[in-house]
Amino acid sequence: MKLTKAKVEEAYDTLKDVVTKTPLQYDLYLSQKYQCNVYLKREDLQKVRSFKLRGAYYAIKQTPHDMLKNGVVCASAGNHAQGVAFTCHEMKVAATIFMPTTTPQQKISQVKFFGGDEVTVKLIGDTFDASAKAAKEYAQTNNQAFIDPFNDLNIMAGQGTVAVEVFQEAKESEFQVDYLLAAIGGGGLVSGVSTYTKSVSPTTAVIGVEPLGAQSMRAAFDEGKPVMLDSVEKFVDGAAVKQVGNLTYQHALEYVDELIAVDEGQVCSTILELYTKQAIVVEPAGALSVSALELVKDDIIGKNVVCIISGGNNDINRMEEIEERSLIFEGLKHYFVINFPQRPGALREFVTDILGPDDDITRFEYTKKVNRGTGPVVLGILLKDKEELPNLLEKMTTFDPKFIDLSDNPSLYALLV
Repeated sequence: MKLTKAKVEEAYDTLKDVVTKTPLQYDLYLSQKYQCNVYLKREDLQKVRSFKLRGAYYAIKQTPHDMLKNGVVCASAGNHAQGVAFTCHEMKVAATIFMPTTTPQQKISQVKFFGGDEVTVKLIGDTFDASAKAAKEYAQTNNQAFIDPFNDLNIMAGQGTVAVEVFQEAKESEFQVDYLLAAIGGGGLVSGVSTYTKSVSPTTAVIGVEPLGAQSMRAAFDEGKPVMLDSVEKFVDGAAVKQVGNLTYQHALEYVDELIAVDEGQVCSTILELYTKQAIVVEPAGALSVSALELVKDDIIGKNVVCIISGGNNDINRMEEIEERSLIFEGLKHYFVINFPQRPGALREFVTDILGPDDDITRFEYTKKVNRGTGPVVLGILLKDKEELPNLLEKMTTFDPKFIDLSDNPSLYALLV
């Protein structure tokens, strides 16, 4: 089975009066920063604030009517669930949506809001994989259609309509797309847009972008088939998939020119930058394509670059964590375990003798009170300039030669911070 340009265009004809034709916006700030022409395809402005509506609607629309009478089933921790819920409310089709028990209440509420009376939410399993397994079993038992989040030709065709709009607007504005960057989770988006892109603009380089801690497509490329990752970093939740689909892998292998992995800290910096510089609210997966510009900046000088902002469903409660991760990635925030004298004035001496004049202590916590002259402290320090770190470490060695830099000890960091 193979996706074709004609299939994507058929999906576009079905969807053009249903989904929002999201803008392809020239971004002055990013263009100046990277000395090229950056255009943002704003799928964060889609009806459910992500591209997932496209695939969900088209896949359900292609499901035989006799099957739809029984209802549909899907498993998702976020955007796919919202796309299915919105579609089923519009088409008056019953939907049972399985979500992990760990899903934030905000996402559950959004699914119920978009789906209304047509949707039943079942919270099953602690992980997406457990929830998906239960959903497939439920669909089979009740003779209902399972709407896969990515490994389905109709889903891929629907997601590919993003590229149809991109190249329509590029033609109207009379510019050639040199690079197109898209996020990869399960691979539905990148396989759909790359298939269409290579059929209408073979010279356009398609770059797939994965989170550093969830490189399931890279693993498939390396092994010659989709493989299950032992674990994934879940921060970029919209792209934290342990195994890509066999269909999405086959299409990505044929049409994607390059895979890039972006550090989750870089993603956080991009989220903050998009918000502060351009007032664009993106979720972590939605920031992946823009984050990757930093890694290809030497190649894109003078080129026309399209970044797909895949979604804007960011939970405001995560902003504190996002800022923290960004500061650590930028080399400005550091955590240590250091032995402190347990006497009055010790902290004042540390601030005076060890810290720079513009540095700040963000955390000071004894991990254990002991009946000795010194005790271990978890110490958080925010630097004004990351170039000051070597000087700080040298001074700290004079204060406690055995201090521990928690950036070198991920397990200890996770335990203490």
